[in-house]
Amino acid sequence: MKLRSSVFGWLGASFAGMAIILTGCAETAHVIKDNSVVMARYKTYAWVQKEVPKDAKPNHERELVEQNIRTAVAEQLQKRGYVETATDPELLVSTDMLVEKNNERRTDAVYSDPQYRNYYNPRTGKMITFYFPSQLAGYDNYSVSVRKGTVTLTFIDAKTDKAVWQGWASKRLESSTMDQDEIMQDVRSIFNKFDGN
Repeated sequence: MKLRSSVFGWLGASFAGMAIILTGCAETAHVIKDNSVVMARYKTYAWVQKEVPKDAKPNHERELVEQNIRTAVAEQLQKRGYVETATDPELLVSTDMLVEKNNERRTDAVYSDPQYRNYYNPRTGKMITFYFPSQLAGYDNYSVSVRKGTVTLTFIDAKTDKAVWQGWASKRLESSTMDQDEIMQDVRSIFNKFDGN
């Protein structure tokens, strides 16, 4: 009986530790809202049409990213009962993605090389080798350039043109832009804080 309880105790502690680790890796979203507005009263939405300068060069990669963000947002809105409409929408939805370069401070521990030293023992007439392990010599502080991507959603009351809810999520990127999975994760994390159900 003691063995069983200790095994289950160990398994419980392991799962709890994994949950903490996974929670620590989860995307963190931020939200600001107009507390006087009840989001549940809105039922329909449309996308904000962004103006593109006439002399602007087409950016197909950005267009694809924008489309992926809208697809992810539409999926979350439809799950919550919102309907997209082209006529008289109650909400206007604006999406944006910003990729910027930042410097990130890093600190690495620096260790000395392990050493081997030989000594001659005149009493035995043998060479003896002593091993000296590496030791902490200090810390190396440096900065690296990283890309950070931020997805932002803004909900605007169509009658008043007033922003009523905004959410955003940021993460470090491994490439020049966000892939579809990263976009889905960000949008889901933002909607986890959405109170418009």
